[in-house]
Amino acid sequence: MNREALAALLAREAECTAVRAQGAGGQNVNKVSSAIHLRFDVPASSLPPAHRARLLALNDQRLSSDGVIVIKAQEQRTQARNREDALQRLLELVASVATPPRKRIATKPTFGSKQRRLESKARDGQIKALRRRAID
Repeated sequence: MNREALAALLAREAECTAVRAQGAGGQNVNKVSSAIHLRFDVPASSLPPAHRARLLALNDQRLSSDGVIVIKAQEQRTQARNREDALQRLLELVASVATPPRKRIATKPTFGSKQRRLESKARDGQIKALRRRAID
């Protein structure tokens, strides 16, 4: 799934609500709901099953226990720009799980690393042997 199609799908299925922004800012913050709460229901989405499974497996504080991603955008001054910001952050999150993780290929330790480990063990053993009480 290419990035443009993914962005269109996320924009269609995400639910945006306007809320008041937090923090200082004077009258504008008190009167205008410029922050955006974006909610994206992962299990109910039309993402490919592999994407959904990897999204639900994420250990992310934005993901609720029922599988809803909640993103709050309040950095910008306008609602439209906050909506774009929230959608962009959702797109980056989904794009991060779009490619499956690589399988780890098991490797053997090299001959040299085995030799160095054994020499180190022998050296440590000799040091410890010198700490013992001398027996005549």
